[in-house]
Amino acid sequence: MTIAKDDGYWMGRALRQADLAGKRGEVPIGAVIVRDGAIIASGYNLRESHHDPTAHAELIAIRKAARKIGAWRLTGCTVYVTLEPCAMCMGAMVLARVAALVYGCRDPKGGAAGSLYDLACDQRLNHRFPVIAGVREEECSRKLSEFFAALRARKKT
Repeated sequence: MTIAKDDGYWMGRALRQADLAGKRGEVPIGAVIVRDGAIIASGYNLRESHHDPTAHAELIAIRKAARKIGAWRLTGCTVYVTLEPCAMCMGAMVLARVAALVYGCRDPKGGAAGSLYDLACDQRLNHRFPVIAGVREEECSRKLSEFFAALRARKKT
């Protein structure tokens, strides 16, 4: 799949969610879920605030989307997230039957949408969906790099 003009717009909305996470001292990762040309749910990392290892931006958005549409199947929905999802989040997307995933920057240490694993197209699973990588990649990557640089600097002082 190729990057569409709208993908950059929706990733911008995910980046705004990432900013909300960063303001709370969370790793700045944001997600939005789009269906029929509108955001139906959004989320950002809350692992530290909630003391919850599953409080990833994607899972928060998936839960909200399912409640909003009143169904666990998110058919017709595209997930936009600033960082390549982990195995847990990709597993949730497979189970939710999302239509597509668009992400910003790769996660070579934990990515499950092509970096370490490729759960979106694994023939052994019951659902597969297209993935578009690298949408506003530099912005997404820079946001994470700056967050971790600031964190390291604070720890030094």
